[in-house]
Amino acid sequence: MPPRIHKGIFQLVEEANQIVEEISITEALALHGREDVQFVDIRDIRELDREGRVPGAYHCPRGMLEFWVDPESPYAKTAFQQDVTFVLFCAAGMRSALAGRTLVEMGLPSVKHIQGGFAAWRENSGEINKG
Repeated sequence: MPPRIHKGIFQLVEEANQIVEEISITEALALHGREDVQFVDIRDIRELDREGRVPGAYHCPRGMLEFWVDPESPYAKTAFQQDVTFVLFCAAGMRSALAGRTLVEMGLPSVKHIQGGFAAWRENSGEINKG
């Protein structure tokens, strides 16, 4: 018999959305391009190559997020060592909710994620660079 989990992905995402601010696509489009905002794309590189990229978004694979954010990590990236609002997104908004929760728990002061993710961005005519 397979192991039974006690908390599923939908509950985890719901809990994450109580910790990290989930913003609408309208709010995200208004924030895009501001100097005090850094968009962070946590999708897999294959998704970026297939679906396109949001101009100016920093790509950080979900699996490296904690390592790239922590300034003490040998993998720390300067993109995360700045005083800006971080706006995370994934394909549909679930991974970015979980990633956002992690960043809030790590201590970043201003973290948001886009409800509906890249799909909402595309559906609302957000600018996209192909491939």
